[in-house]
Amino acid sequence: MRIGILGTGQVGQALASAWARAGHDVVVGSRRPGDPELLAKLEGLLAAGPRIEDSAAAAAHAEVLVNATPGTASVTLLRTIGAPALAGKVLLDVAVGFLADGTLSHPVVSLGEEIQQAFPETRVVKTFSTIDRGVMVAPGSLEGPSTVFLSGEDAEAKQVVHGLLADLGWPDDSVLDLGGIATARGQEHFADLFVAVARATGTYEFGIRVVLPAAGRGVTGG
Repeated sequence: MRIGILGTGQVGQALASAWARAGHDVVVGSRRPGDPELLAKLEGLLAAGPRIEDSAAAAAHAEVLVNATPGTASVTLLRTIGAPALAGKVLLDVAVGFLADGTLSHPVVSLGEEIQQAFPETRVVKTFSTIDRGVMVAPGSLEGPSTVFLSGEDAEAKQVVHGLLADLGWPDDSVLDLGGIATARGQEHFADLFVAVARATGTYEFGIRVVLPAAGRGVTGG
């Protein structure tokens, strides 16, 4: 597929390299694509195959556009690209917004919802907000299986994203569809627990697993 990735940080670089290795045509969008300092920093990424363009060019290239920008800046950046350029596209949103003090910039709703509301013709799918970049692209690096989540309104868009997760090594039974975009709150608000677990274990390289009742047991509420 043609994938555009907004953001040249560590998450964007990891995803761009991994999808390029899987055979996808990847363009990474930057606000300063010709900056020699940036290009030097991204030398390893460029060697893997992705190209660096401006954000609008990355969006124009993309069948699937990935938002890997800081969550506090995501909506503003997307508005510079414009709603017409994003209409109909699958937007895979991995971002979480943090304020300077480490608290969430969207404590009541989610960034995924904010993007969907701002761009109603764009097919937003939230995923990867509960794991570190290393686990995103190498789920098999963990000692056991873990769960990754999907949130979004468009079933076809979620199937497209599901396929891209498979290309990164995520098996079908590790992908859990939570429902509509409002469920992105749970993914993003997991950030506080993620940080606490990382501090307690001394690593960001971990996953979580949804474990269901043993076969034959009924489902109870409460």
